[in-house]
Amino acid sequence: MSRDADKLLPDALLRHWREAVPDDRLAHLVKDATRAFVRALQLRLVEHSVSFGHWTFLRILWEHDGLTQRELSDEAGVMEPTTHAAIKAMEELGYVERRRKGENRRSMHIHLTPAGRALRERLVPLAIAVNDAAVRGVAEADIAATRRVLLAVIENLAASELAGGQRLPSTRTLARPATAPRRVVTSAPLRKSKVRQ
Repeated sequence: MSRDADKLLPDALLRHWREAVPDDRLAHLVKDATRAFVRALQLRLVEHSVSFGHWTFLRILWEHDGLTQRELSDEAGVMEPTTHAAIKAMEELGYVERRRKGENRRSMHIHLTPAGRALRERLVPLAIAVNDAAVRGVAEADIAATRRVLLAVIENLAASELAGGQRLPSTRTLARPATAPRRVVTSAPLRKSKVRQ
């Protein structure tokens, strides 16, 4: 890593990985790398007055316009109140609108407005730029190996979760107070997220 790049990262984080615990667990390294990706994208999105939370929902809707709030929550991996607040704010910004579908008066579907669709052309290149910056100077073979390793990690953890026919409860269930009984789902397949940064 260049000295200029070193100046962009918090000194404590660099010291942690290079000096204090250079062989710390992979989970911690992945978490810090994810935070760096998010921070880099947030800095670019703010120049376009788009929050990172809105980016998450926009990405999903660009691929699957017209989802219900629950479907959108599931795709984003967040609780419905979080989705509700984001959608309300995005409506006020003119990026989305809610529409009823068919006779079901309760079933509201979230649709992009022309302004929300137009954001894709401006924002997707920002995410591409972040990814390009992240791998600058890294050999193609190393990038391919990293992808293989991370995919193997995801598959291994999914297999571990499913061992014995069980999987972790949903984030909605996990968010309940510790005193509430937890429901463990058996034999339910894991959904693969279709959305990428």
